[in-house]
Amino acid sequence: MRKIVVSEFLSLDGVMEEPQWTFPFNTEEQNQYKLDELRTSDTLLLGRVTYEGFAASWPKVTNKVSKGVYLPDEFADRMNNYPKFVVSATLQELSWNNSRLIKGNLAEEVAKLKQQPGKDILVAGSCQLVNTLMKYDLIDEYRFMTFPVVLGKGKRLFNESIEKVLQHVDTRTFSSGVVVLTYQSKKLNQ
Repeated sequence: MRKIVVSEFLSLDGVMEEPQWTFPFNTEEQNQYKLDELRTSDTLLLGRVTYEGFAASWPKVTNKVSKGVYLPDEFADRMNNYPKFVVSATLQELSWNNSRLIKGNLAEEVAKLKQQPGKDILVAGSCQLVNTLMKYDLIDEYRFMTFPVVLGKGKRLFNESIEKVLQHVDTRTFSSGVVVLTYQSKKLNQ
């Protein structure tokens, strides 16, 4: 069975919104990590807001450096060509390459995706979607790329109704001070 992997950029105080604040910490080693993450996936699962942002920017990215950010070879190609499943109650059509809309029962549709053959299904951004997937226990792994910055305000990943116990499985530290904390889902009674 395929895994749902949530991969997020977070500040130390849990903010995930508009991650331009990550740019000063950008390194080749971090971007190689993100490319390796893409290589272990073959599908993107996105919420509407993240999809709209990605669809507006990724098709324009074709070279190794975009807005001063180093991108490993093949990164943009993977982002643009992977199948993308978009959860939205308001979008009627999708323009970004290989995008499909999920409008029905989210839990059922995502469970079907997990049953299909393939690699991991990667979720980036998509705060509301992540909270909904958590509610239905559909997330297998969480990768929090945590940046050494406190923002004080902004959208945080977890809403107040989320109660979850996670099992720490890995920590990776980069020279920039960015740390990736990896957790797997754990049942509350375990």
